[in-house]
Amino acid sequence: MLRIKRVLFTVTFLTLFTFALNACDNAPGGYSRPNPTWNYDRTQSPAEQAPSSTVPETQTTPESQSQTQFQRTPKATSEAVKVGILLPLSGRHKTLGDAMLKAAQIAIFDIGFENFELIPQDTKGTPEGARDAARAAIHQDAELILGPLFAESVKAARPVTNASRINMIAFSTDWTLAGGNTFIMGFLPFDQIERLTQYLASKSLRRVGVFAPDTAYGQAVSNAFDRLGPQNQIQTVSKTLFPSRTTNLAPVLRDFTRYEERQATAQRTGTDMTNIRPFDAVLMPVGGGQAETIANLLSHYDLPPRAVRRLGTGLFDDPSLAAESNLNGAWFAAPSPNLRRRFEQKYIATYGTSAPRLSSLAYDATALAAVLAKRGMQNNGRPDFDRNAIINPNGFSGIDGIFRFRKDGTAERGLAILEFQRGQAVVIDPAPKTFQQTTQYR
Repeated sequence: MLRIKRVLFTVTFLTLFTFALNACDNAPGGYSRPNPTWNYDRTQSPAEQAPSSTVPETQTTPESQSQTQFQRTPKATSEAVKVGILLPLSGRHKTLGDAMLKAAQIAIFDIGFENFELIPQDTKGTPEGARDAARAAIHQDAELILGPLFAESVKAARPVTNASRINMIAFSTDWTLAGGNTFIMGFLPFDQIERLTQYLASKSLRRVGVFAPDTAYGQAVSNAFDRLGPQNQIQTVSKTLFPSRTTNLAPVLRDFTRYEERQATAQRTGTDMTNIRPFDAVLMPVGGGQAETIANLLSHYDLPPRAVRRLGTGLFDDPSLAAESNLNGAWFAAPSPNLRRRFEQKYIATYGTSAPRLSSLAYDATALAAVLAKRGMQNNGRPDFDRNAIINPNGFSGIDGIFRFRKDGTAERGLAILEFQRGQAVVIDPAPKTFQQTTQYR
C-alpha cells in the first residue's frame, strides 16, 4: 500500500478550501452496447451557491513544498481518512494508470488535508483485477472508492462496493453503469449536445446533417440531437449512421451530401457547387483519423468549411485535430482548457512529461474526495462521503470546470464552446461558473 499524505500546507489553502456548501435536503472508460436512449433523471434541486472550488489559485508541487512556509492544520482525529483509487498500474494500460495516479498525488498536495490517505490498488486493466482491487481497498478500510477506469472493470467492482455500502466515483464514460452507489465522472456526450444545440440556436444555424457511426455512442449522440434539436428550432435535414468498421467512407459521404443531385442542379443553373448546400452544418461524433477523413471528404464533395460548418462532440477535444484545415472553424462543446492548461504545466514541471487527457479526471476526483473529507471532519468529525454530499446541487469547480452529480449518478458539467482556429482550439463562448444559470441548457 502506498501511503500518500501531505503534512503541511499554507494558511492561504486553509482559507481557500473551506467547504461552505450545504448538502441537498431532498437528495442515482469506454462504451458498452446498451440501448442508447437518453433516459437520464434530469431532476435536480436548484443550485443556491457557487460551486466549491477544488483547484487552488496558487498551487504547489510535491517538489516545491519544502521551499514554501507552511502552517500545520489541527487534526480532528488521529485516524486518517482513507480513500481507495483503482487504476491499471500494470498491464497494457499501465502508462495511463501511472499518469492518473500522479495527477491524484498532485491533487493531494494542492488540497493539503493532513489526515487524507490515498490507497492505490492495481486493477491490471481487467474486470477480475478491478474486483480484487476493490476488495483490497475496502479491506484496508477505504471509505470511498475512486475509479476504476474501464466499463467492464466498473461492472466487476460495483457488486463489491454495493455489498460494503461504499460509494464509488468511477472514471468510466459508460452512463448505463450509473445509479445506486455508483457515480460516473467520465465525459458524457449528452451535456455536450445540449450545450451545442443552444449555441447553434443563438447563431441561427438551423439545418443540420448528422453523420455518425452506428455504435452505442453514435446512436446516443444522434438520439440526443433528435430530442434537443427541435427544442431549439434546429432541424435534422439528413442523417446517416454508417457501419463503424467501414474502411471506405467515400460512397457513403457521396450519398449523404447528395452530390449527384447538387451537381445536376449546378449544371442546370450555372451555380457554384459550394453554394448548393443540403445543410448548414454537419454533426460528426467521431474523433482522430475518422474525423479528418470525414472532414476531407466533405470538402471533396464541394462542402468545404466555409460552406458547411463541422460540429463535434468531446471527441474533438484533441489538439491534433485542430491542425486539419478541413476542420477549421469546427465547433464543439467541451470543458474550458484554461484551468487544465495550468494543471498540465504543473504536471510537466513535476514529472517531466505531458499529462494524458484523462489524468484530469483523477485530479478532480481526488480533490473532490479530499474536500469532502476535510469538510466532514471539520463539521462532524467524520468524512462527508454520503450520497447527499456527493450530489450537492451547487456542485464543484475543478480542472475541467464546474461539475455536479445528478440523482441518477451521472455527471453534469458546465461546458464551453470551442472553435478550431488556425491550428488551435479557441474558446468562443465561455463555460458557466455556477449551476445557478444552467437552466438555459435544459
